[in-house]
Amino acid sequence: MNRSVLLVTHSGRAEAVHAAEEARLALQDVGMTIIDESGSAGASGVEMVVVLGGDGTILRAAELTRGTGVPLLGVNLGHVGFLAESEREDIHEAARRIAAREYDVEERRTVDVRVLRPDGVVTTGWAINEATVEKADRARMVEVVVEVDGRPLSSFGCDGVVMATSTGSTAHAFSAGGPVVWPDVDATLLVPVSAHALFARPIVVGPSSVLAVEILTRSGSPGVLTCDGRRKEDLPVGTRVEVRRGSESVRLARMSHAPFTDRLVSRFALPVTGWRGRGPNGTAARDGGGTRGTGVAGATPEDGR
Repeated sequence: MNRSVLLVTHSGRAEAVHAAEEARLALQDVGMTIIDESGSAGASGVEMVVVLGGDGTILRAAELTRGTGVPLLGVNLGHVGFLAESEREDIHEAARRIAAREYDVEERRTVDVRVLRPDGVVTTGWAINEATVEKADRARMVEVVVEVDGRPLSSFGCDGVVMATSTGSTAHAFSAGGPVVWPDVDATLLVPVSAHALFARPIVVGPSSVLAVEILTRSGSPGVLTCDGRRKEDLPVGTRVEVRRGSESVRLARMSHAPFTDRLVSRFALPVTGWRGRGPNGTAARDGGGTRGTGVAGATPEDGR
């Protein structure tokens, strides 16, 4: 049986090009057929998508493969690399495990986005990390009212509002002051960005809740919707943006069972030297600065594109 892998890479980076050639040879050595991103077949019929680059490249691969159910395996060539599973030096081991089917598949929830314009036009979108309503004019704030489950919560002027998945909690939402949410928590975050208000705190809602942001008619500035830092749409004054639990998930191939805590410590280089606690199995922990992680949550598309 012919087993194929789609290879997606950041062609603008020399390191990614060299890593792609190494991955191609490693996968061919274990009997896999390689399909390039430029191929006409795309992700149709492939067993896995191997992505070489940063999390921005993985977000692009998720867009290319949406609706196929094909899992993505990220090889980190970026900086933070939360979505990536393997590191640059692990390419040959990753190829072996793909051929042996020695990996798990993790489902990551997305958000569905619905835009209702004042002229009656309705458009839709989606995101694995976040949907962000931002000001279109850099010199002016955008006036918005935020809503949870059909009830208004607060209105304020701001630079924007981030509505993120748990996966995206370490991306734009994190840089805007939102909490880190473990990726197995089925929740949606709303994080105001530079809001001029007494109450403009990040909030976390459950999987059945619907968030909405309306650009108020009194706003002198329109907005722009950005999904995963990749897909943009202009938002005239009076536009309403609704965000709810996504109808499709993104599937990530996992070769490590490292706890998210370890991955967080590794990716952000958090200081844990001196810890003397006990691990989940009750054994005494070693004093150290954390373990080498393999990224789980989201990161901004700018991180290692």
